[in-house]
Amino acid sequence: MLLQRGAGLSLLTLDEVKETHYAGLEILAKTGVFVESDEALEIFHSIGCIVDKAQKRVRIPAYLAEAALEGAPRQFIVRGRDINKSLVVGGKRVSYTPFGEGVRVNDPYTKQQRDSIKMDLAGITRLADWVDEFDIIHRAVASQDVHPETYPLHNFEAMVHNTTKPISLGGGNGKLVHKMIEMAAMVRGDKDSLNLEPFMVLSTCPVSPLRLVSECCEIAIAGAKHRIPVRFTTMALSGSTSPITLSGTMAVQNAEFMAGATLSQAVNKGAPIFRSGTSTQLDMKKGDASVGSPEMALMAAMNAQIAQFHGVPSWTGGT
Repeated sequence: MLLQRGAGLSLLTLDEVKETHYAGLEILAKTGVFVESDEALEIFHSIGCIVDKAQKRVRIPAYLAEAALEGAPRQFIVRGRDINKSLVVGGKRVSYTPFGEGVRVNDPYTKQQRDSIKMDLAGITRLADWVDEFDIIHRAVASQDVHPETYPLHNFEAMVHNTTKPISLGGGNGKLVHKMIEMAAMVRGDKDSLNLEPFMVLSTCPVSPLRLVSECCEIAIAGAKHRIPVRFTTMALSGSTSPITLSGTMAVQNAEFMAGATLSQAVNKGAPIFRSGTSTQLDMKKGDASVGSPEMALMAAMNAQIAQFHGVPSWTGGT
């Protein structure tokens, strides 16, 4: 059964949503974004962006960014390996996933805290597969007992063996993503079947402020070519890598997402994407990110509201 739950929380007026959207467009057109990948620079240049190859700076005209948003699908299906666990995303449907990216666990046998290992990821994935409230399984912890250059592939293996729900995980870089797609095609049957019915979501993060690093570009390009959903997770930090005001941070987040969306749609119009944001504010005393703060929850709700204005599915976490 495809899940069709829905809910909404509107913190911004329509005028405020539009102001945030236009602020992001202005940032892209005037300041631009740093793009580390030469391949991505060529793609941006090919569609009419203003590209300074020496500085690796790309300025994206507003009409190109808005055309990318119009070209992205408003909703799509992420198939479970068990078709009854497939997921429709988009509109005002609300789905749940475990929070991710953990690096430490409390060992259930020794009661001591230690680095997470591949076996932990397999066990947590199996548990999340059993929990009906989780609709898609994001990588909860890292496989730190394997070689760091290949651990995204080990993460994929641990997850795909322990759930028939859709999965979400980071791809590491372009080379690893292509290997992961080959593995996923073996699971699905072949690449054509995977492209038509992807069962995974690739996660990648622009580096705030306003940087599309090589790994981010490579994952975006590979995902778009194979029509694997990609979520661009912006983590602008209020008071550190973005303005201290929530509205200023949302403007930076908006620009970073639209830069990724423009790259994705330039590679393959109609490629599925998520607007993903886990922004919060800097804890001025401790110097770290205040995950779980009220401000993070507010920006999560704003992220979803702006995504609805853009007409793309949203993803958020840490609230």
